[in-house]
Amino acid sequence: MIHPAGYRVLQVGILHLLPLWLLVTLTYAQFRYSIPEELNRGEIVGNIAKDLGTDVAKLVAANLQVLSDSDSQYFSINVNNGAILVNDRIDRELLCGQSITCILNLKFAIENPVEVYRIEVEILDINDNSPRFQSEELTLKINELASPGARFLIPNAQDPDIGSNALQEYHLSPSENFALIVKKRTDGSKFPELVLEKALDREQTAVHHLVLKAEDGGVPCRSSTMKITIIVLDANDNHPAFDQPSYNVQLKENAPKNSLVIKLNATDLDEGPNGEIEYFFSSHNSEALSNIFQLNSETGEIRVLGNLDFEEISVYEIDIEARDKGSPIMEEHCSVIVHIIDVNDNTPEMTISAFSSSVPEDSPAGTVVAVITIKDKDHGDNGRVQCQVDKNLPFTVREDFEHQFSLITSDNLDRESVSEYQITITAKDMGNPPLSTVKIISVSVSDVNDNTPQFVEPVYEVFVEENNKAGELLCTVSATDPDLDQNSRLSYSILQNPKEDYASSSHIYINSENGQVYLKFPLDYERINYFQFQIEVSDAGSPPLRNKTVVHVFVLDQNDNSPVVVFPVIGANSVAQCKIPRSTGPNVMVSKISAVDHDSGRNAWLSYNLLEATDPTLFSIVMRTGEIRTKRAIQDVDPNVHELLLLVKDSGEPCLSTSVTVMMTLEDKDLEVSQGVKDHSKKRNISSLTLYLIVCLIVISVISLIGLAALGIKIHKCENKNFPLCCRQNQKKAVVAGSKLHGTFQLHPSLCNTIIGVRVDCAGNIPSNRRVRTCFSPVSDISEFMFMRPPHVTASSSSPGILVPDPNFSIASNEVSSQYLPLLETKVKQDECH
Repeated sequence: MIHPAGYRVLQVGILHLLPLWLLVTLTYAQFRYSIPEELNRGEIVGNIAKDLGTDVAKLVAANLQVLSDSDSQYFSINVNNGAILVNDRIDRELLCGQSITCILNLKFAIENPVEVYRIEVEILDINDNSPRFQSEELTLKINELASPGARFLIPNAQDPDIGSNALQEYHLSPSENFALIVKKRTDGSKFPELVLEKALDREQTAVHHLVLKAEDGGVPCRSSTMKITIIVLDANDNHPAFDQPSYNVQLKENAPKNSLVIKLNATDLDEGPNGEIEYFFSSHNSEALSNIFQLNSETGEIRVLGNLDFEEISVYEIDIEARDKGSPIMEEHCSVIVHIIDVNDNTPEMTISAFSSSVPEDSPAGTVVAVITIKDKDHGDNGRVQCQVDKNLPFTVREDFEHQFSLITSDNLDRESVSEYQITITAKDMGNPPLSTVKIISVSVSDVNDNTPQFVEPVYEVFVEENNKAGELLCTVSATDPDLDQNSRLSYSILQNPKEDYASSSHIYINSENGQVYLKFPLDYERINYFQFQIEVSDAGSPPLRNKTVVHVFVLDQNDNSPVVVFPVIGANSVAQCKIPRSTGPNVMVSKISAVDHDSGRNAWLSYNLLEATDPTLFSIVMRTGEIRTKRAIQDVDPNVHELLLLVKDSGEPCLSTSVTVMMTLEDKDLEVSQGVKDHSKKRNISSLTLYLIVCLIVISVISLIGLAALGIKIHKCENKNFPLCCRQNQKKAVVAGSKLHGTFQLHPSLCNTIIGVRVDCAGNIPSNRRVRTCFSPVSDISEFMFMRPPHVTASSSSPGILVPDPNFSIASNEVSSQYLPLLETKVKQDECH
């Protein structure tokens, strides 16, 4: 589109393209357009969608928006077609004055991905201003003695336009005595001077009337005129003279008021009033100049009156007139050029745009968090800026191009360690001393599911008494997750193990929200005294993270089984029959009561008592072994039948008991037979005791050697597999007597029969068949032994379920304390030993 008043130059230049990362790719590009000033509101500057080579629909979907740190009051963007429109009237002279270039900046950004574009719009000058003189009439008084070649300064015309539209030429009406000379100043402006070409003759012409015309170079050109009246005077014929036509002075912009800039010196060869000189600011100077500097008309000293600012004006050119007091007044002109030296008096201006207040904790290093724009009005090193953040933060600042930086991540983030950062951004220039600006932004770290739930205990051990109530709370497992919200919402479940001998899922269930495990049915120690199951905890993240633990459940025995007599055979009405010869002597075992109790521990410790007897002086019973012995020799006067009422009770609380009646019948035999029976009985008792001891010693020795050898082989194999402790399930029976299980365990030397051990597999599982059956000598008071687990035995963290004991701990068989909970226990079955 071409503007009706002129033209438009469209110039699109991509300066550079620099990829950044702000959670997504962030792109910077720069475009440049040129438009004339004074365009109407709604005029089109350019089309950004076309210049970007993108579809308008995509531009609309990208949520295009103009950034606030640009000259957005003059322009707007139509997101429906991508056109850049003039938003307000643009007066180039008002915005940029006499500056050669007039640039307005416009920044806009789009999302998905984030792209920031910078547009420079150059405002071109049009010829909308005519040259103007300060006054439409000017009166000059010139002495008739003025020599040809004398020059007279004429106020110049002012034209705010620039370039070819600015003031270009002066034209003087034809004159016999005067000609026009146009001088060009250092800033490019032009001013006219009248030159006397022919000596004046007041008597011939006392007053001269001239017309000065000023024209600019616009098409069409604009002009204005000024009437000049020259009055010819007689007298003073020497004008003041400066020692040099121009002066150059340097002055710092922070110079205090009343500082001396320069002292001028002009001389006049005339005498008297015609040689007395006064100094004045020339009419060529602007009004603003008189607010910055003051001139002492008598001494010629120029001093600072107002505030200097290098950023506004860096060079001042002051025109000075030196006038004498003659009549007519003679004058001379000179120029003082004051160069303002920049000092570091402007702090950097920081603007943060495209700011992301939240960053995921899994963001890679180099992720862009914010875009920082820094400006400094100073020049040179005073205007060069550096940007930085604290070194102890996982963030750094990267310079993208001049005055633009990006705040990026420099290290991995962890929300669980630090959830929010207060980032102090410092912008500092390179002046001396440097000036700085500080801004603090808050960046929060958003959570991702990067933490696996952890159980409070690596392995749980639960002890529960049998005959519990259905629905009773078994235990509570608990896990923690340092993540947030759904990433930390935990649910619990029981893992099914098809290889498990005991179907734990049929007896237990778990509350998935709080980890409470309940028993569905009562437990029976005699059927199952140990089982284990695995619990899995899972968070609600995406994807979810899981962990699991093992719960070992040990069922504790209660005294719920009464002793059962297994020998002798009980007939009807709980009566047993037993025959003995009358020739039986004193302290002879005539019979033995054997009973079993299906309970365990103290609940299975049995004692035998004689409650009633036909003759209390004839028979007695050994409390621990159940042996029935004679107190004295049987006499002929003793009755043939003796009735004994025996009581078998356990050691539980409360204890349970069983009573049995034994009918002892005395039989008559010949003496030899009786004596043989007596001798044989004594011999058998002695032989039985000796045989028990020998067999026990042999069995203990053999089993100890085999157990130690097998344990050494297993430990060697497990060390190759990096297990702290491993033991394989025996095919039939594991011998535990005399073996060293992370401590000292000694069996009683009176052990007489084979011991059935416990099978422990490599997963740390203890099968339900853990009962040990043994028999001790008749004279022993020991009825059971137990393998105890010290409280410091834990489960391996690498292999849940593997119990790892402390090798520095040892216990002896006679030092087992009730505080240790049994992993293995044996119960004596009081069988008959023959």
